[in-house]
Amino acid sequence: MPEHDLDYASTTCEIVFPAATRHTLQASPVAESRVPTPRQFSKKTSTSNMLRLKSTSANAQAPYRVDFVLLEHFSMASFTVAMDVLVTANLLRADSFRFTPLSLDGDRVLSDLGLELVATEVSAEALKELDLLVICGGLRTPLKYPELDRLLDDCASHGMALGGLWNGAWFLGRAGVLDDYGCSIHPEQRASLSERSPQTRITPASFTLDRDRLSAASPNGAMELMLGLVRRLYGDGLAEGVEEILSFSGARYRQVGPGAKKSMSLHLRTIVELMENNLEETLSLDQLAAYSGRSRRQIDRLFQAQLGTSPRRYYMELRITKSRRLLQYSDLSVMEVAVACGFVSVSHFSKCYAAYFGYPPSREQRLGE
Repeated sequence: MPEHDLDYASTTCEIVFPAATRHTLQASPVAESRVPTPRQFSKKTSTSNMLRLKSTSANAQAPYRVDFVLLEHFSMASFTVAMDVLVTANLLRADSFRFTPLSLDGDRVLSDLGLELVATEVSAEALKELDLLVICGGLRTPLKYPELDRLLDDCASHGMALGGLWNGAWFLGRAGVLDDYGCSIHPEQRASLSERSPQTRITPASFTLDRDRLSAASPNGAMELMLGLVRRLYGDGLAEGVEEILSFSGARYRQVGPGAKKSMSLHLRTIVELMENNLEETLSLDQLAAYSGRSRRQIDRLFQAQLGTSPRRYYMELRITKSRRLLQYSDLSVMEVAVACGFVSVSHFSKCYAAYFGYPPSREQRLGE
């Protein structure tokens, strides 16, 4: 892959960013391919099992390169949660991202927690082939670092995406690379950024993803920002898989499809909770109808409309998902797991398990033994 030619030792700086090799922050319609098995999970439960349903095909797309410039007293929480999203994405889809923590001076940077992090000093070599450069600040980060102005201006003029965590957007604004962009910044620095960069649209949102400018004002915002980046580059499937692992409580009761960010209706949530609380001794559809005050026909319509599957299939996939987790993270035998998940026999359990994962439960990775 061609490299960018940078020379910060001279008074002038020419950076060549070949357009053909650079990622663009445009939404990708590419769907996640999975290992072919006799039966596929429905969309809602497939995200809970994505780590076990890795694609066997090679990823044609080159990894997206993200470097983080860590400033003194940077927000460790914002930085680590952003990194966590990228690392988790790589677990689910190999080589989706490559990333490096950078420093402006030396090989260690002090965080807001008083912990030092080893980082690579910013150099022309470190910025070659980069897709996104993120400035990581914090509540006590000094508003100095004049060398950032030139670096950010050079990167912006050659099409590199730029981002900021906590008060990182302040440095982008000072460098003049946020004009006519929206951004998010911690409330403590909003007024200062408004005075410094009046052409910037400062929003009260916890994160903002505006074309090739990305910013977050808090650790929670940093997670949502990186999930948005994953979604743009690799589609909803991978983003939802990452969220299922890192923010399961937020994703647990969401619909699928066009209403993916909408919560399940109260009636459907009641039925799902009944299912989740009765996996060992399963309830019949008639019992679910009686306990929820809905008819069988109404229940089926709720599942099809909001989860894109039938209640019977969803119930089975909840049991299979629980069984996979017990096999991986407990010392229960296959027979004990089968009983705990409502299967009448080991042979029936093995048949159902293999139908989804392509191998029997006896071959599942055991991390609890």
